[in-house]
Amino acid sequence: MPQITPAALSVAPKPLSLAQGRLGALSWGRADAPTWLALHGWLDNAASFTRLAPLLVEALDIRIVALDFRGHGHSAHAPQGGDYALWDYCHDVLDAMESLGLEQTSLLAHSMGAAVACLLAASLPERVERLTLIDGLGALNTPIEETASQLRKGLTAYRRPLSRAPRYPDIESAVAARVAGGVTPLDSITATPLVERNTQPTADGHVQMRTDSRLLKPSLVRFTPQQVLSLLAEINAPLLLIEGEQGILGDRQWAQEARHAVKGLTREVLKGGHHLHLEPRAVSQVASVIGAHWGNTGTG
Repeated sequence: MPQITPAALSVAPKPLSLAQGRLGALSWGRADAPTWLALHGWLDNAASFTRLAPLLVEALDIRIVALDFRGHGHSAHAPQGGDYALWDYCHDVLDAMESLGLEQTSLLAHSMGAAVACLLAASLPERVERLTLIDGLGALNTPIEETASQLRKGLTAYRRPLSRAPRYPDIESAVAARVAGGVTPLDSITATPLVERNTQPTADGHVQMRTDSRLLKPSLVRFTPQQVLSLLAEINAPLLLIEGEQGILGDRQWAQEARHAVKGLTREVLKGGHHLHLEPRAVSQVASVIGAHWGNTGTG
């Protein structure tokens, strides 16, 4: 297996437009190399893999195409009346595969992207060769007895007028807002690539977020815990799960049940937080673990 070198970090991604221009993406590696699709987390974008992808491309001689899910980064927002349910993001992945001419692919996925990857691997196993999940497994779920309450929250929120996209005087202020308002802890160095891709300049010299404000509304419906465990049990693709010591899984009861449900899961716990694949101090170790694991089993 080729050695991962710091020089790989300087490799610039190639911007892509997929699905007739609906989806933005970033690509690293040779166009004719085996392609992995990278799926980001909620409110993130393709730049989530800016630091990890170059290392993996060098280590495994693969191509990585990182998507912007609908409503994120440079991708189009969902149409009026559209939604941002997990199964909608599955269509984004399948549309990207069609654009790239991929009948089957490997998925590198973080957080919400890991949930999307699990749904695809369970429901369309012939399309997914392998899974590399970073601090995410299964999906957010709602106990069956809370179904009506969840639907009420979603319907009420969807009837409210949309808020305007946040504006900031400069990128630094936008980064500071992301750090202060993040659902999981995130420092400014880790957040910067995400914010840079998720902002656009305004005519008055400010920056405005690209993210669709509908992403902040609660889901109308979620899977139940039993449904998620059933989906996980249907995954046949080999699965490498990398967790951060300060991540969102750990020894929580739900995480233990989710890991136990998957056949043939390999788990690695590394120093770092929820975004350990983007943290400068953690990314090399993440790349080394992925490279060593899949380098021994082939990446075609």
